[in-house]
Amino acid sequence: MKKWMMAIGLGAMLTLGACGGGEEEDTSSNGDSGSNTASVDAEAVYAQNCAACHGANLEGMSGPSLEQVGANLSAEDIENVIRNGQGAMPANVIEKDEEITAVAAWLAEKK
Repeated sequence: MKKWMMAIGLGAMLTLGACGGGEEEDTSSNGDSGSNTASVDAEAVYAQNCAACHGANLEGMSGPSLEQVGANLSAEDIENVIRNGQGAMPANVIEKDEEITAVAAWLAEKK
């Protein structure tokens, strides 16, 4: 019985050890706000925060079309608009820095 309990305990420790700790992997950004943008799904963030005004396909609705926004604005310019707002668009529609950076980079590719 003791061997069986030890085997279960060891198995549980191995299972929990293999599954846990995922949040510790990428906590040091060294001050680089864009370091986690590769793990951000910019299209999903756009769909959740921007599509209601700019359209699911960037076609524009109550907000302007973003289909070719990268032809006129750099990623930095787009990031500035997201952070500070412009015209009828309110500031900080997206709150997380890494999401703002990812969406701005994704939109800057639209030319």
